[in-house]
Amino acid sequence: MGTTEADATGARADRPLSGEKAQRIIEAMRSNVARRGLAGATFDQVARDAGVSRGLLHYYFGTKEHLLVQAVRHDCELRLASLRERLVAAKRADDFIALMAMDLQEGLTDDPDFTTLIFEMFTLARRNDEVALEFADLLRRTRETVTEILTDAQGRGVVALTADPASVTDVLFALADGFALRILSEPERDFRDSIITAVRSTRPLLGS
Repeated sequence: MGTTEADATGARADRPLSGEKAQRIIEAMRSNVARRGLAGATFDQVARDAGVSRGLLHYYFGTKEHLLVQAVRHDCELRLASLRERLVAAKRADDFIALMAMDLQEGLTDDPDFTTLIFEMFTLARRNDEVALEFADLLRRTRETVTEILTDAQGRGVVALTADPASVTDVLFALADGFALRILSEPERDFRDSIITAVRSTRPLLGS
């Protein structure tokens, strides 16, 4: 793998930025990447859309690659928190399935920009060592969180897993990733029924 010139010169900055300004920057980055891809999402355009200076982006993020990582990390944290809050309300396996279907459907059909960011980060990780490490860590933390949710559900008697929680998590992500690719490729199609069918296919894994 290689690295970008900005990475090689140590331009990345790890300085904290939070609040409304950070949210505007992240939203501007995710919308620009979704429309133009990472190559076309310049700091000039992101800064303009976020209403901040280009210099501020360089100061806090160093490179647009690092800004992409931060945008994906931010979205993943929000989505995982929402998923955990939803699934804790499940009383039986069918409730769990219905809530997973709702979360998957909303994530893939209502907010395709997030899916685009994930695929951009995956592509970049194939040729950038730093992003590859960040991406692997993000996948690990996401997998561990969902595995923890499944383990908790099994402990409460909501599901009776027929395989270990980590393996079930991998199957769920494989389904989600496959649908993400299809939805991005065929945006004119309505995949809602197919998503429900896919989630129901996991019923044997969740037991009764």
